[in-house]
Amino acid sequence: MAHSSLRDALLRGKRRPRRFGAGSPTTYRGDGYEFVELRTYVPGDDVRRIDWAATARAGELQTRVVLEDVALTLASFVDDSPSMRVGRKRMLLDAALEVQDAWYGASQSGDRLLRITSGNVTHPAAATQDPFELAAVLAVANAALPRGAALLGVSDWLDLEPECEEMMVRLAQRCDCTALIARDPWYERLPLHGFVRLRGAEGGHARIWIGRPERERFARAVRERERTLQTRLAALGWRTAVFEEHDGAAALHDAFA
Repeated sequence: MAHSSLRDALLRGKRRPRRFGAGSPTTYRGDGYEFVELRTYVPGDDVRRIDWAATARAGELQTRVVLEDVALTLASFVDDSPSMRVGRKRMLLDAALEVQDAWYGASQSGDRLLRITSGNVTHPAAATQDPFELAAVLAVANAALPRGAALLGVSDWLDLEPECEEMMVRLAQRCDCTALIARDPWYERLPLHGFVRLRGAEGGHARIWIGRPERERFARAVRERERTLQTRLAALGWRTAVFEEHDGAAALHDAFA
């Protein structure tokens, strides 16, 4: 997705799941307006935006919809925990950082860029040693982000607990939130067979037998978790898409297209 297209999609709230109540990002009055489309007049529309020439052609009131020219606050967090440091040919974390670069690449002069960590809010280029904790990151984002900010979260979301969901709902009520989900590197096929010793990405060991039934169960479980996670995040008011280790930035197109 071109950087300008991504920025326009953010300004329009494109493909953003809507929640009842305070679910829409606050709009800001800018210096100018860009025409988007004509649509049928709806009670409550600003009468100054009625297009009388289009109304005459259509035979009913037509309203000009405009895109306000505003500065954005672009914020993000990237999960760099051990479970994101796995992959077949390269780490999921490398693809996640590509997504983050594309996100900030959509900025224009005057936009504010922030990176959320477990203990702070920094400039995207600043180094950080904070270990990633999703609950802590979400707490910082809730405390620090202004209403109307655009927030990107890139993670495998393995530590998505109920307390995290509550904070994500609150963020979605104030901000435009996008969640990109790291696809399991062995989504297509688990390349193991026989007795194997496994080490968990977040710790722990196990020695198990893996045959054809086990590989099939693994494939079903991975796909079901991904589908459930997308549904779960969308219900919290977050736009979602999945990225793979070989291509991170393209997932932003899937999220907004």
